[in-house]
Amino acid sequence: MNEALPDVPEVRVVGLPQLTSGFDLVERLDLPMHLKVHGPLEPMGGEQLAKLAENINLKGRGGAGFPFHKKLRSVAESAIKRGVRPVVVVNGSEDEPACRKDTVMINRAPHLILDGALLCAEALGARTLVVGVTRESTQRSMEAALAERGLSNSRRSALRAFVQRNPVRMVTGAAASLIRSIDGGPAIPPGRKVSASQNGVGGAPTLLSNAETFAQLAIAARIGPERYGNTGLYDEPGTVMLTVSGAVARPMVIEVPTGVPLRYVLQLAGAPPVPQGVLTGGYHGKWIDAATVNEAIVSRNSLDAVGGALGAGAILPITQETCPLGESLRVAQWLAEESAGQCGPCYLGLPAAARGLEDILNGGGPAALEALKQVAKNVKRRGACSHPDGSAMFLESTIKAFTDDLAAHVLGNGCGRPVEGVLPLFEGGRAPSGIPGGAESEENGPSRQKIYVDWTLCRGHGLCADILPEVFQLGADGFPTVAQAKVPRYAEAKALRAVRRCPALALRIEEDTRGQESSRNLPVLSQGRGRRALGR
Repeated sequence: MNEALPDVPEVRVVGLPQLTSGFDLVERLDLPMHLKVHGPLEPMGGEQLAKLAENINLKGRGGAGFPFHKKLRSVAESAIKRGVRPVVVVNGSEDEPACRKDTVMINRAPHLILDGALLCAEALGARTLVVGVTRESTQRSMEAALAERGLSNSRRSALRAFVQRNPVRMVTGAAASLIRSIDGGPAIPPGRKVSASQNGVGGAPTLLSNAETFAQLAIAARIGPERYGNTGLYDEPGTVMLTVSGAVARPMVIEVPTGVPLRYVLQLAGAPPVPQGVLTGGYHGKWIDAATVNEAIVSRNSLDAVGGALGAGAILPITQETCPLGESLRVAQWLAEESAGQCGPCYLGLPAAARGLEDILNGGGPAALEALKQVAKNVKRRGACSHPDGSAMFLESTIKAFTDDLAAHVLGNGCGRPVEGVLPLFEGGRAPSGIPGGAESEENGPSRQKIYVDWTLCRGHGLCADILPEVFQLGADGFPTVAQAKVPRYAEAKALRAVRRCPALALRIEEDTRGQESSRNLPVLSQGRGRRALGR
């Protein structure tokens, strides 16, 4: 079985280092060593900074790949139009079991990330800088870096800067989740999609990007776009940070210029000469087969062209000796467990998809395959965040990449290969809480209540979705898309309000006591008694 990756695995570089400069000298570049290695950095104006990002074609390195210069200009225009100070947020929440590049950068070169973030803060006139993390090691390193620069969250500071620590969860890394937690809420998506550039932290325009993105900007600001463009491809210049794990002899984080053949990266990590497949982009990414690996180079466009994805920069080969569908099932089950539990496509759809893949492995035949395809199709573009979409993409890619194995399981008695567990997951299949002491906070703890829709009474008024978007969304027919769902602890009061205000009295709440000791009960509301039970 593959062991969980450490926070800071081995770090390698192909060619001349940029982001990893100085890693051969010290374990962590404090501020004096950072300045010795990289030199000082002069401030830049907002438009000058945007043109720099545009000239080097800098895109977000957290997975979505949105052009950074567009985000920077959007925040600036919104702040000027509204006459408010924007906020800068560094997203260092790296919560996939197979991703460590940002964790490595925060632990070993935190000041390079701060350089880029502070450049943006000064150019935009921001008065607040927040660094979002989920691991104890990254919190310690970044808080030390802020202290080394004399930055604090004091009200008297010209720039208030602090670290926001959240639990280690797949959905925590979403931009909306981080913003919500900074504002004092739970670190899960809010159930509605809002542009951070227009309405982010405290309602202010917010420049939020991945940790590596800010570090890349700092490198480009020092050496200029022409020299930056001398490394890598013409249309995607610079380097890329990758995490290589799975069936490899040496799991590592590696900095490579764009354009390097993917097979060379795999060779450096000690992958099989002919892997059965390679998962690109992480657990919201896509599989490519062995033949395609030889065609692929490390770049966003190249991987997209061959059916893969750069995504969060995770590269995971598997051997010929393991069952690829079984390996994918382990990931699918973990993705289902990582649901925020606040919308039907995620809370109900992802477990159903995992069960569908399990049915295929257990001899469910063509009917099981068709059922899985339908579930994956149904969850896309219907969730409160991108987690259902990414998970569905992973499952659809699994079906497409391993057609021979799929046929063996659907039409025969299976592929006959065991599941080796080479794709890393957190210990026990669950993510650590990310909170000192290992316990989850009260409001982020396990759900204790379930809310039910009585379809014989529901008339599709839609008030439940307005009051409780964490649980309810409306389908094309105007009715809720789920019949029952767990109520997140932080939303219990809103759930009660939704029950009370339902014009058709079609909602009820019951305690979910399975596997739990009896705790504080929300009242079981019967028709006509809602107002008295609620006490208001």
